[in-house]
Amino acid sequence: MIFHSLKNAVSQLWHRLKTWLQSLSFRTGVIVLLCCIPFYILSFAQMLLPISVSAKGILWTILFGLAKTCQYGGLTILGVEGYKRLKNKLKRKSP
Repeated sequence: MIFHSLKNAVSQLWHRLKTWLQSLSFRTGVIVLLCCIPFYILSFAQMLLPISVSAKGILWTILFGLAKTCQYGGLTILGVEGYKRLKNKLKRKSP
């Protein structure tokens, strides 16, 4: 019974979050999507730091998680139509 109500609560929360993200503008989606690039770079560049292996693992998990969050959040904001719009803009700018 508790598992079922918890599952419903998480499902409703996910639906509300997804609806809110989809209501944001195209520009916001592009900005959030582009934020994943520095997080990807940092998630691997931090391996060069002179710190312990466990600290590197924790940093990688956090930074890579932030990169994925920005990536999926940006794609959710853009949606299918926004993705097509962005793809067409990039095609026009290529030589």
